[in-house]
Amino acid sequence: MMIEVIHQPSDAELQRQGIFDWPIWEKEVSKFPWTYDANETCYILEGHVTVTADNGESVEIKAGDLVTFPNGMSCTWDIHQAIRKHYNFF
Repeated sequence: MMIEVIHQPSDAELQRQGIFDWPIWEKEVSKFPWTYDANETCYILEGHVTVTADNGESVEIKAGDLVTFPNGMSCTWDIHQAIRKHYNFF
C-alpha cells in the first residue's frame, strides 16, 4: 500500500477533479491512529502532518499537496500544524 503525493498540482488538475467542491475537514495539532475503509484523495489547504503507515512508510504532507490514501491502510497521523483539507472518498 502506497501513499501517493503530488506536490503543487496544477490549477487545471484541481479544477478537473472538482476538488474545490469537496467537503473540508479540519483538525488541530494532535496524534491519532486511522484506518481507511475507502480510498481517499485530499488536497491540503493549510498545515503540516506526518502520516506513518503501519508498514513503516512515512510521508510529510504540507499545504499544496494532493494526496491519495489506499483503502485498507492503517496509519498514524501526527499533525504538527493544524490541518485544513478538501477530501473525497471513492
